[in-house]
Amino acid sequence: MFSLQKLFGKEDKFFDLLEASAEEARSSVQALVRVVKSDAAPPTLEDFVMPRRKEKRIAQEINEQLVNTFITGLEREDIEALSTALYKIPKATEKFAEHFIMGRQHARDVDFTRQVSMMEQATDTVLAMVKQLRRIQELEKIKDLNERLQYIEGEADKLMLDLLQDLYSGRHDTLKVIVLKDLYELLERIIDRCRDAGNVINHIVLKHS
Repeated sequence: MFSLQKLFGKEDKFFDLLEASAEEARSSVQALVRVVKSDAAPPTLEDFVMPRRKEKRIAQEINEQLVNTFITGLEREDIEALSTALYKIPKATEKFAEHFIMGRQHARDVDFTRQVSMMEQATDTVLAMVKQLRRIQELEKIKDLNERLQYIEGEADKLMLDLLQDLYSGRHDTLKVIVLKDLYELLERIIDRCRDAGNVINHIVLKHS
């Protein structure tokens, strides 16, 4: 069995960086949860900008490490693909925050509990999958985590259909429908980005099993 430990060398630098990247992705979603659940001070973008900036710095460091590390075959592309996939999670979260702040007056009475719960589960699962790369031989564990992530994404799709059915019922103000449809789609995109990261990890595992 090919070992990612050999791929990354004797040190755990790449594991550490990828795990830090997944942590920042989770932090961005946690910031989103605090904002949508808070009725206190008006939200700002700062809580969302910081995780994305940290994620970007981590991605840059990964690229620098790749330049200075001897890696053969497609493994370099795998690392780059996972780094990019993880970066897109806080990026999507920040985009939701921008739109939520602009349209907050139309979403005051909207309950985002189910969506944010799914996002928390999704980012927790992605982080667990990234950490599991250190123990890539435990194939069933990674497979189970990926199946969990796919299930969450599927449930998010079902919820989206229910929400759209309500929006198209004619009971809501037109502008509110436009704003909420946009927010719902952005929330779904965050979960899709988590699924994409999980797919990259699953690809790495299958290729090196």
